[in-house]
Amino acid sequence: MTYPAIPDPGAGLRLHLNENTAGCSPSVLAAVRSLEREDTAFYPDYGPITSAAERWFGVPPGWVQLTNGLDEGLHVVAHAAARRGSLVDHQTGARVPTSGRGQALVVEPAFEMYAACAEAAELDAVHIPPAPDFAFPLEAILSALRSDTRLVNLTDPNNPTGLPIPSGAVDRIAEAAPQSMVLVDEAYAEFSGRTLVGPALERHRNLIVGRTFAKAHGLAALRVGALVAHPDTLAPIRRLLPPYSLNVCAVRALDAALQDRAYLDWYVGQSRDSRSLLERFCTAHGFAFWPSEANFVLIRVGDGASELVRAMAERRIFIRDRSAAPGCGGCIRVTAGVVAHTQQCLTVWEDILASRAD
Repeated sequence: MTYPAIPDPGAGLRLHLNENTAGCSPSVLAAVRSLEREDTAFYPDYGPITSAAERWFGVPPGWVQLTNGLDEGLHVVAHAAARRGSLVDHQTGARVPTSGRGQALVVEPAFEMYAACAEAAELDAVHIPPAPDFAFPLEAILSALRSDTRLVNLTDPNNPTGLPIPSGAVDRIAEAAPQSMVLVDEAYAEFSGRTLVGPALERHRNLIVGRTFAKAHGLAALRVGALVAHPDTLAPIRRLLPPYSLNVCAVRALDAALQDRAYLDWYVGQSRDSRSLLERFCTAHGFAFWPSEANFVLIRVGDGASELVRAMAERRIFIRDRSAAPGCGGCIRVTAGVVAHTQQCLTVWEDILASRAD
């Protein structure tokens, strides 16, 4: 089925937060609207929706923990990693004594929540600086590992670059840091078509994959995320979660979203075509960009990045200034969503460029 593009909302076109610019599947709205009075009064039963998520990810029962957005997942993983006492060497099963504040590695440029969650968990965030052209800094990560490294935060594909982690790199990190939790944030996996969910989670009991239904499924405001890992790995994390962190609207919405694969495929296709439009525009105008596997493109426009973001905002097109992020001087990030929205963005951008040339 072909889904029509959602008209530009009156508040402006939001291309700055990597959101789904089409909104959720119509079946999600129908599911939420079908709630009865008693549904809001009773605590949700998470069993059926957790089973549906396990089938979606193709893992056995017990391998998925749903969370109130992936942010809650990042938060509880950081706290689980930081707990005092001793940690388990997930390769040998031996207890590894620890004391004092541990460290959490953050590979830059990175989602800001990694450092925030580390700080909340009383971990010292150790920032791995960007490599030239944002190549994945595997050797720098391995060199930064210490006996008190409790957590390694990775993103595949990266935000804000959209670049993938090379094959085999996560295996090397997980093997080199058996005393650590290795969290791979796959918020954009639907767009990349790749995932570590599978045999890697059995090989490495210190490996956790984070997923969200905010981006490709359009459930950002309903707050639904997931942690996928071996049940033994999830056990200490589950002890830190409240019993009812997912509300009934999110439960119903997720169930409907998982049943509408056609809508997901349509939106992922729109995003892929929008990426191509953005990349062709950049090539035509001489802007450097990085080939993204996510639902956005990082573009280097130079010293005028902030001015461009302001000029676009004045025309109700919102894009993200990423100039302050490590290695991203002069860069903006533009969400690649519905093709019609991307075309609207590029038309306005073209007008701004033409006005400056006059």
